[in-house]
Amino acid sequence: MQTNEAVNLIGIVGAGAMGSGIAQIASQAGQDVVLFDLSQEALTTSSANLQKVMNRLIEKGKVTSDEATAIQGRIEKTTVISRLKDCDLIVEAVVEDLEIKKRVFKRIEEIVSKETIIASNTSSLSITSLASFCNHPERVIGLHFFNPAPLMPLVEIIPALQTKSDLPKQLTDLMSKWGKSPVIAKDTPGFIVNRVARPFYGEALRILDEGIADVPTIDAAMRESGFRMGPFQLTDLIGHDVNYSVTESVFKSFYFDPRYMPSITQLKLVEAGWLGRKSGRGFYNYDEENFETVDSGKLDSKIQEEISERIISMLINEASDAVYLGIASAEDVDTAMLKGVNYPKGLLIWAEEWGLQKVVSIIDGLRDTYGETRYRCSPLLRKLADEGGKFHK
Repeated sequence: MQTNEAVNLIGIVGAGAMGSGIAQIASQAGQDVVLFDLSQEALTTSSANLQKVMNRLIEKGKVTSDEATAIQGRIEKTTVISRLKDCDLIVEAVVEDLEIKKRVFKRIEEIVSKETIIASNTSSLSITSLASFCNHPERVIGLHFFNPAPLMPLVEIIPALQTKSDLPKQLTDLMSKWGKSPVIAKDTPGFIVNRVARPFYGEALRILDEGIADVPTIDAAMRESGFRMGPFQLTDLIGHDVNYSVTESVFKSFYFDPRYMPSITQLKLVEAGWLGRKSGRGFYNYDEENFETVDSGKLDSKIQEEISERIISMLINEASDAVYLGIASAEDVDTAMLKGVNYPKGLLIWAEEWGLQKVVSIIDGLRDTYGETRYRCSPLLRKLADEGGKFHK
């Protein structure tokens, strides 16, 4: 297959929330879809959930009844994996376990033609490693949608070391046709979003551990800066078991770089079973009313500035390093953070608005205070600041 026109039939492996969401996106874009799962119950649940979504869209006037019927009709649901044999693109959306994904990829390869593109929706596993277990690794790629897939516009496209050179562009065009905002990321831990976003949580936890401010104050400071939720609200929503696990994974994957060090404070929440909203308690106690105790409008301006500038500077530094290390272009980094995690601005645009020298000074000040390599300024950020350059042309 050389053109998007050849991508006629889409296969999805896994009918959970993510797989079902991707099937919906493809079908809404006019594609025929085969949604496979070993569990008939999962497929039945997927059908019921899609029906609810379509009913809401009809009520809002987003689709007509006929269009909703057509969208559902383009998705064939099956427990028979051989129904995937004629697919031009297959997206794997099963549990985040390398061994399970390897077995899925091996089984898919036994069924499909050697031209079929096989993509993984993994958020953290190595695409290069997955490709290495395939007979035709050149057709393997990462296609990371964000949850909920039908609503979140970002898709990270991650070529493996073995991926044929024209495939990222082909899938970029296809994802644009599906109405998504695709970005291309190098196959490194966390890709773009899960790597660049680490300081939003990590530096907030560090500020808390140092006693500079309490949880509600830090959250309010970041809301005042334009973020929809503070870092502790967000980790409570994500779940501390999930967020801590990702942090620990990134820390290990980067050979224990102090920049990604997990927090013992968060570990204790996990050990206590205080996982956030889903358990009724995390940083906040959700059994109590009015648990957010600081109105951002009543913040001490000096404290608000200290918190927000420190966290945003560390985010900018991480974004700069992503460009410096060839993880992604400046444009794609900014798009990823805007579209994948709803940041108020692209981080590198933000840096240019502040002035790059200001960011460098904040990070150098942290390094001088703590003497830690955690607070090392990105070489690209320092170079552009010294030369009066910009990330964006």
